[in-house]
Amino acid sequence: QVQVMESGGGLVQPGGSLRLSCAFSEFTRYRKDAMSWFRQTPGKEREWVTTILIDGLSAAYADSVKGRFIISKDDDKNMVYLQMNDLKPEDTGVYYCRGNLGGYYYWGQGTQVTVSS
Repeated sequence: QVQVMESGGGLVQPGGSLRLSCAFSEFTRYRKDAMSWFRQTPGKEREWVTTILIDGLSAAYADSVKGRFIISKDDDKNMVYLQMNDLKPEDTGVYYCRGNLGGYYYWGQGTQVTVSS
């Protein structure tokens, strides 16, 4: 069972930046593996934010965050990061990390991000 844990959330003013971290107990190396970030606000469905493939060469972003967020990973540390810049109030939510590893999904428990003045 792969363990996943997010960190780095907090309160930030509009226009500010945060970097979220996601620690995996292990990475697998299957070609189709990928890591993603999702977010959720009360009363809404969980929303996909971004995905990076295990090779680190391909990433995709939701239109709402394109140009502001950057996903990256460190294979040596089994870590995935989400750099969030120019944050907006609508970015507020609980951010979840998900690993699609070896055909299975592994979720973290989430970290709260609040963008407010």
